[in-house]
Amino acid sequence: MSAVYVNVLSRALGLPAWKVENTLALLNEGATIPFIARYRKEATGSLDEVQVAEIQKEFKRLEELDKRREAILHSIEEQGKLTDELRQKIEAAHTLTELEDLYLPYKPKRKTRASVARERGLEPLARRLWLQVDTDNPEKLAQGYLTDDVPTVADALQGARDILAEEVSENPDARNLMRFVFSKTALIKSKIVKGKDEAGAKYRDYFDYSEPLKDCPSHRLLAIRRGEEEDILRVLILPADEEAAVRQLQDRFVKGYGPSSQQVELAIQDCYERLLSPSIETEFRNSSKEKADKEAIDVFVKNLRQLLLAPPLGQKRVLGIDPGFRTGCKVIVLDASGNFLENTTIYPHPPQNDDAGARKTLDFLVQKHGIEAIAVGNGTAGRETMDLCRSIRFPHPVEIFMANEAGASIYSASDVAREEFPDHDVTVRGAISIGRRLMDPLAELVKIDPKSIGVGQYQHDVNQAQLKESLDQVVESCVNSVGVNLNTASKHLLTYVSGLGPALAKNIVEYRAANGPFESRSQLKKVPRLGDKAFEQCAGFLRIRQAKNPLDNTGVHPESYGVVLQMAKDQNSSLQDLIADAALRKGIDLKKYVTDTVGLPTLNDILKELAKPGLDPRGEAKSFSFADNVKTIDDLYPGMVLPGIINNITNFGVFVDIGVKESGLVHVSQIANKFVKNPADVVSLHQEVLVKVLEIDHARGRVQLTMKNV
Repeated sequence: MSAVYVNVLSRALGLPAWKVENTLALLNEGATIPFIARYRKEATGSLDEVQVAEIQKEFKRLEELDKRREAILHSIEEQGKLTDELRQKIEAAHTLTELEDLYLPYKPKRKTRASVARERGLEPLARRLWLQVDTDNPEKLAQGYLTDDVPTVADALQGARDILAEEVSENPDARNLMRFVFSKTALIKSKIVKGKDEAGAKYRDYFDYSEPLKDCPSHRLLAIRRGEEEDILRVLILPADEEAAVRQLQDRFVKGYGPSSQQVELAIQDCYERLLSPSIETEFRNSSKEKADKEAIDVFVKNLRQLLLAPPLGQKRVLGIDPGFRTGCKVIVLDASGNFLENTTIYPHPPQNDDAGARKTLDFLVQKHGIEAIAVGNGTAGRETMDLCRSIRFPHPVEIFMANEAGASIYSASDVAREEFPDHDVTVRGAISIGRRLMDPLAELVKIDPKSIGVGQYQHDVNQAQLKESLDQVVESCVNSVGVNLNTASKHLLTYVSGLGPALAKNIVEYRAANGPFESRSQLKKVPRLGDKAFEQCAGFLRIRQAKNPLDNTGVHPESYGVVLQMAKDQNSSLQDLIADAALRKGIDLKKYVTDTVGLPTLNDILKELAKPGLDPRGEAKSFSFADNVKTIDDLYPGMVLPGIINNITNFGVFVDIGVKESGLVHVSQIANKFVKNPADVVSLHQEVLVKVLEIDHARGRVQLTMKNV
């Protein structure tokens, strides 16, 4: 591992060099981020997943920077223009912007006005003008360069100015000066495209809009850019005072007041308008978009993590209902392991209104299968179906939940769903997804493209590669932090387990189908193509309930089983007694078990696992009731106070499900009786809240809410 990389990363991230070096070594060996953060704390100094991921990300950036550096050096060397001084500057560059600025004068170009002027022999004239000798007469100088291609003095001077304009635009000092001006004073401006007033009504706020770019929040910038992409808005990013910007450039490069200096002044004016300003505007368009993307992706990642780690109902027999009016309510039955048993359709709502038949069917299924909970999708007819279920006197207690069905229709039409349920149509698959989502949100939601789950902010407008990488990382993190039941997990869930992936996940499921449930973690080594490295990476995150070795149902890694057995032996107890008896564990002196590879961080983690073996860190699912007198937006009125559940968090506010089709918006200014910069700092997804209705826009189906003084 390059010592240069280690030192650069250490300084950039504010981490000791040894932590960075060891982390990079583990990543280079193929260790995953969850594995490193969980089982290699001694090597990394207990870095968490975020820090490990940042090291990986920055290392990749440095690698890409060096690849670009080598390509630039090779290109300039091929041109025969690589001097020792230029090489030193290129090798000392720390950012891609610095590199590209140094390369710009040597970058192969299409034909430009400057290149044409050079071909016509006007470069010596440009050089002379640049000296800005007060006694020079530019017109007389230009007469010596007249040819068939340059018939007039004006043509000669224009060509010379074209050369100077391009050279100034490629000058690193000039570019950095303009970057400074843009960073301090740039405005983002948007105007409506003529004739698009009606088509672009949703962008009305931006028809004639301007604000400092540095103050423009990510959601607003992404909205403006979307309007531009849809050809509704025209957008510019320019300094607030362009004349002042040009003057700063001229002050930097114009010397004196003679005729030649006036030519340079004109060249710089042209340089700014035609070359430099558009180039720096593009840079700031890109950098502001990258910043907005990062903020939007961060919001998505936080929401997705909370959604994936929502409390599960657990292994209970469940009735799943995908509600509807005209097409009826699809009803499915799942056993305690989530296996599909049967399905039917009921029609309790208009136009059929078969209330009695629906009640009879639901009561029959609850008795037949010993149903313990009912999951009702929160889409169309969801509230009405919840009311129906709650009004039925079942023969035994049945919990009734409203499940967020966002993405269920995406899943039902996916390859994953077709593979799982090839003999059932999309409506049945959707109802199964709703039922399973209540039992284990994480296991079910990993089957759906995160962008379809409904917790993002402009997720289709951000960099899709970065979004996918970030979301995949948070899914992997959540799956491994919870742990996976090796004997019930789907192929799709196993794919996200550290060290596995699609091929090994498929092999595990096929082995399980052929040989029955796994009885021990060590049995994983019999799975085709699952070698020692993959076993090391995945074993600690897989759980086997009722295993012969109780450690197989904990987060203790098999590599540490010997340490735990020694602890039990030293306490004169069995492994089972050590797990069951807190007093025995309290008597353990951890320092006795410290070795070169096992330190106190790992030993403390082991004791925590022994105290709560197999514990799901997500808590338990709770039922929630909306206001009985509210079913549609027409039932709302200003001042009304309602219970609700936060179902999406953005930088500009939170959306709250209040039991009608439309989620209400609590603007960031209405979240608390204090200033709130970031809503995610004070509220969480699925949080139950009381809200007051501020305003209702029936035409656009929008509800404004407040959480202040409620």
